[in-house]
Amino acid sequence: MFAHRTHWKLEQNAFSKAIQDARAAGVALLDLTVSNPTEVGLAYDTDILMSAFTSADMLAYDPQSKGMLSARKAVANYYRDHDLYDLDPEHILLTTSTSEAYSFLFRLLCNADDEILVPKPSYPLFEYLADLQDVRLCSYPLLYDHGWEIDFPSLYKAVSHRTKAVVVVHPNNPTGSYVKGAGFSSLNDFCREYELAIISDEVFLDYALDGAPRGTFATNKDALSFTLSGVSKISGLPQMKFAWLVANGPDRILDEAMSRLDVIADTYLSMNTPIQLAAPVLLQERKRIQPLLLDRLRENLQALDRALAHQKLCHRLEVEGGWYAVLRVPVTQTDEELAIDLIRKIEVLVHPGHFFDFARDGYLVLSLITPNDIFQAGVDRLLGMLGS
Repeated sequence: MFAHRTHWKLEQNAFSKAIQDARAAGVALLDLTVSNPTEVGLAYDTDILMSAFTSADMLAYDPQSKGMLSARKAVANYYRDHDLYDLDPEHILLTTSTSEAYSFLFRLLCNADDEILVPKPSYPLFEYLADLQDVRLCSYPLLYDHGWEIDFPSLYKAVSHRTKAVVVVHPNNPTGSYVKGAGFSSLNDFCREYELAIISDEVFLDYALDGAPRGTFATNKDALSFTLSGVSKISGLPQMKFAWLVANGPDRILDEAMSRLDVIADTYLSMNTPIQLAAPVLLQERKRIQPLLLDRLRENLQALDRALAHQKLCHRLEVEGGWYAVLRVPVTQTDEELAIDLIRKIEVLVHPGHFFDFARDGYLVLSLITPNDIFQAGVDRLLGMLGS
C-alpha cells in the first residue's frame, strides 16, 4: 500500500527510548541538546513582534510564486546589511522552511536516482529529504586537523555522471566550520568542471564566535549557487516558518534556473500572507536576538574550556561558528551506549556523534545555546563521570 521511499525504520531506537523512560519516570534531565531558541530563556521583544501582525492587508490574498516583493526586498536588505551586496529580489524565492527549499532544489536539479554530494559529519535531515525526492546521497568527508576542511580529493572521487549538486553547510552543523579562503575557489572550480550546482545552507552564518563577518555564497557568480537561510536561526524564530533561497551564478543558466523554480513555487504557493507582511519586523529582530545568543554561545564555550582544563581525557574540537561544540572523548563503548549511560547514571542528555554521522566513535555534541547554569552543571557531571 505504501511507497518504497517512505519505508524507513520507524521503531524507537535505544537512545530515544532511554530519554523517554527517563522523562516518564520524572527525571529532570540536564538537556545539553536543546536546539529550539524559544525554549532557552531569551527575551524577545513581544510587543514589536506582535505589532507586525495587525495590518488589515493580511486579509487580502495576492499570490506571487516567488513570494511578495516587499518580503523579498526585506531579505535583500538583510544581505545588504551583512555583506554590503545588492541582491536582485527576483533571484530570491521564499519558502516556509529550508527543508522546503531543499525539496524545491532537488526537484529542480535531479531526476530519480540522481545524486547529491553531502558533507560528513553533518546533521541527519538530508537522508529523509533525499528519500522523499527519490534522490541518492553520496557523502564526502570533512577532515579535522586543528580545524575542519573539505577533503577535496575525496570529493573528486565521489562525483559520478549522476551527480547534480554539492551541499555545503556554512558553517557546518555540528562542526561549526566555514568554507574558507581557497575552499571557495576550489569548490567553484570543481562545480564548473563537472557542471554541478552548489547548495549552501547558511542558517548559522551570522553566529561567528569571533565576531568577524563571513562571506556568503549568495554573492557567488562563479558557479550556479543556491543559498538557503531563514529566521529560524537568524532571528531565533523557528515558529514563524519564514525561509528563502537565493540563486546566483552565470546569467544564462541562472535565468533558466529561476524560470523553472518559479513554476515549482507557483505549484505550491506555500508562504502565507501574514508572515510575508511581517518579514521586515521578523528580520529586524535579529539585531536584538543575535547579540544575546552570541553572548550565550561564548560564555558556554568558555565554561566548557575551563572545565576541560582540569582534566586530560577529553578535549574540544575547534569551532568557528554555529550553536554546537564537539567533544572528543575516550572510546570505551559506542557513542550511543555512552549517551545512554549518561542519561541513566548522571541524568545528562547529549547527542552521540553518530547522530551527526561521525565516521567513528568517540564524539559527543553539546548545544551551546543551553542556559548557562544548566550547561555548566551538565558539563561538570559529564566530565566527572568520564574522568572516573
